[in-house]
Amino acid sequence: MKITVSRGLPEAARQIRQKVFVEEQGFCDEIDGTDDRAEHFVVWWAEDLPAATCRVFWDEGIEGYMLGRFAVLPKYRGQSVGAFLMGEVEKHVREEGGKSITLHAQCPVSGFYRKLGFTEYGEVEDVQGCPHVWMRKELVSA
Repeated sequence: MKITVSRGLPEAARQIRQKVFVEEQGFCDEIDGTDDRAEHFVVWWAEDLPAATCRVFWDEGIEGYMLGRFAVLPKYRGQSVGAFLMGEVEKHVREEGGKSITLHAQCPVSGFYRKLGFTEYGEVEDVQGCPHVWMRKELVSA
């Protein structure tokens, strides 16, 4: 596996998000203005096989890094692709001087984030018919 990081939404990330969030999960508003200012990570299973993506950006409101649009294509789930992606994101945020990562997790997959050290906080909220909860992880120096 390898990873690429780019500013602005790359086509591979757009395709993964379309397949996971729109086609599989039924979300409508997948692409937004945040994509222009975020850094986008894509995990490549092989040279030309994108497997997973997410975006990370500095959020003034929380005064920290926000992770979002974390998606792994179905055929790559259960193969540590998501954990690999999160490890690369954490390394990148630390290199940028970040102390924590916050995300708005779909409740059905919040256990994945808990296993990686994230803690839930706040109330469960409905986002387009899917319950979400805020989660945060404090980063320690590696």
